[in-house]
Amino acid sequence: MKTNRILLGVIAVTMLATVGTVFAAGGFDEFGYNYQARIFVGKADGVDRVLDGEVWGDPTYANDHLTMKWNAQWDNCNEHGNNEATYCLGAWTDNEWNGMNPDGSQSVWHYKIIWVGPDGENSLYWKPDGELVWGNYEIIMDQGIDPSYGPGHMWYAHAIPTGYGS
Repeated sequence: MKTNRILLGVIAVTMLATVGTVFAAGGFDEFGYNYQARIFVGKADGVDRVLDGEVWGDPTYANDHLTMKWNAQWDNCNEHGNNEATYCLGAWTDNEWNGMNPDGSQSVWHYKIIWVGPDGENSLYWKPDGELVWGNYEIIMDQGIDPSYGPGHMWYAHAIPTGYGS
């Protein structure tokens, strides 16, 4: 399976880099993060916490709209090393890209990712037809369109079932 590695890389670095970030005031910051609500909403440009028209030095996806959501268990898991079910079972993130605005990438992508543990595909929590990522996580849904990868809609991972709590 071929995961859209550019978008997934942005999500990975962002989600892991934001662990433990706490703000005294609630609400959204200038980049698009609301850590209390566990959500990012805004231009992908802000996901790297630098408003420069690029995402980690690449302008390709900077003008795309990005919504990221994650649960408290995701934060807990990352804070405790990503290996133990005690801290990680039930951890998930949902990431939705929309680059269909005039100055966007023209890509639309949706990821759902869950924690499965260090046993990866041999984990009790593994769902068939998912894809291993970052060692301890499974992409249970990876689908969208991206002109740079070819025409049409693509599915790279579609675990059965695709829900977080199933």
